[in-house]
Amino acid sequence: MDKEVQSTIHHLIERCKDGAKGYKTASEDIEDKDLKDLFRKYAVQRDSMITELQDQLHKMGATDDESSSIEGTIHRAWIDIKSIVTTQDRARVLEECERGEDYAVKAYKEALDKNLPGELKPIVQQQYDDVKSAHDHIRSLRDAAKANK
Repeated sequence: MDKEVQSTIHHLIERCKDGAKGYKTASEDIEDKDLKDLFRKYAVQRDSMITELQDQLHKMGATDDESSSIEGTIHRAWIDIKSIVTTQDRARVLEECERGEDYAVKAYKEALDKNLPGELKPIVQQQYDDVKSAHDHIRSLRDAAKANK
C-alpha cells in the first residue's frame, strides 16, 4: 500500500478522533439542549467516519496503528473545549467547535488533492462534504449566538 495514502488516511482518522472526542466532551458539559443533541450527533458521525476509514485501511492491508500516527497526540484544535464549555458561553463554545472543524476541513481538502485509489476517493469526498456541512452549520449557529449577545 502506498505510504502517502496510508499516512493521509491516518491523518483523517486522527482529525475524526479529535472531532469525536471534542464533540463528546462538549455534549457532556453543555447545558443548551439543542447543542447537546447536535454535538452528540456529530460525535457519532465522526465515530462512524473513523470506522469507515479504518475499514478502508484494512482492505488495503494496513491497520490504524496509533503509534504510526503523524501527530500521536490530540491536536491542539479541541484542547480548550472543556474549559470553554464550563463557561456555558454559547458563542465561545461554537467558536471553539468551529476552530476544531477548520482543521478537519483542511485535512480533508488536502486528502482530496492527493491521488487516492479507487473506492477511497468517493468515501473521502463524502466525508469531506459531511465535515464541511457540520463546519458551516456550527458557524451559522455561532453567528446567530453572537448576534443574540
